[in-house]
Amino acid sequence: MIFLAQTDTTAGFLSQNDEEINLAKQRKNKKNLLEVKNYEVLKSFTRVPQKFKNLIRRAQKTTFIYPNQLAIRVVKDKNHLQFLNRFCWFYSSSANQTSCAFDLAFATQHCDVIVKDFRGLNQSLPSKIYKLNTQTIKRIR
Repeated sequence: MIFLAQTDTTAGFLSQNDEEINLAKQRKNKKNLLEVKNYEVLKSFTRVPQKFKNLIRRAQKTTFIYPNQLAIRVVKDKNHLQFLNRFCWFYSSSANQTSCAFDLAFATQHCDVIVKDFRGLNQSLPSKIYKLNTQTIKRIR
């Protein structure tokens, strides 16, 4: 099941099956990031390097790629958390066709459930992305 919702960063497709998101976006075998509701859920997916624990706890609208190659963002936005708390985690991707701008018609056609709140659905800035290993950090986006 694919949800269309305004995430903490932009309008996005959310699902607990990443293959469904890739199918909806008409792309092949691309990894999606994970959105998690808190730091405890994050620790169930990966080991957080000791050197970056405080940075990760405090970061907002930031996705980190961990040494196990999972891209995970801990959501801090209270509006999106109201929805995310019911599921704990989701695979997430922007609600647009690959390499195209956000189109509400495309997004609504390729989702199963639309989750709307007072913010509506709109495209905004994507999250920052950093790649971590045990000692270094590198900005990707």
